[in-house]
Amino acid sequence: MASPSSMTGRFDPFGIAARPAGVRAALVLAGTAVLALASQISVPMVPVPITMQTFAITMIGVLYGWRLGAATVLAWLGEAAIGLPVLANGAGGLAPFMGPTSGYLASFPVIAALAGFLAEKGWTGERVVLSFSAHFLANMLCLAIGGAWLMVLLGVEKGLVLGVTPFILGAVLKSALAAAVLMAIGRRFIRS
Repeated sequence: MASPSSMTGRFDPFGIAARPAGVRAALVLAGTAVLALASQISVPMVPVPITMQTFAITMIGVLYGWRLGAATVLAWLGEAAIGLPVLANGAGGLAPFMGPTSGYLASFPVIAALAGFLAEKGWTGERVVLSFSAHFLANMLCLAIGGAWLMVLLGVEKGLVLGVTPFILGAVLKSALAAAVLMAIGRRFIRS
């Protein structure tokens, strides 16, 4: 039996692209829950904590496709903006969108779209080096945007030291984990 990804020509192991709108809406809600949970896996740091958010965001971008992935991240940010405690350390409301984390938050839908777009171009699944690269590029874009905002607030040196440098190793590790998980998913569904 052909897998959903082989029928559509893109990495879509769960056949999300062919699902009805109601199912996709439910997937958006499920994705926001996953993002809220990933946000709580954190190492407190000042002014920006280390979390599993970028791992979850890029995975959602790849698994949902760039459009639905970005929409899911925007829905999650909307939940945060109205005060739901879905961000790191249970934060919600408008304050995180105006403080030191706002650059990272602004980058999140963009990096979901980037990871999803690159996956649609074949940068995922069995192509583990390209998959790693897609996630790493998305993580670096997040650090560039978030770090740039911190540099505006704190100056270039402090912005780099507090908002970029401590996150590079995590970006490498999360990108490697994402590539490994997606390779396993790809193998599972290609054989199905």
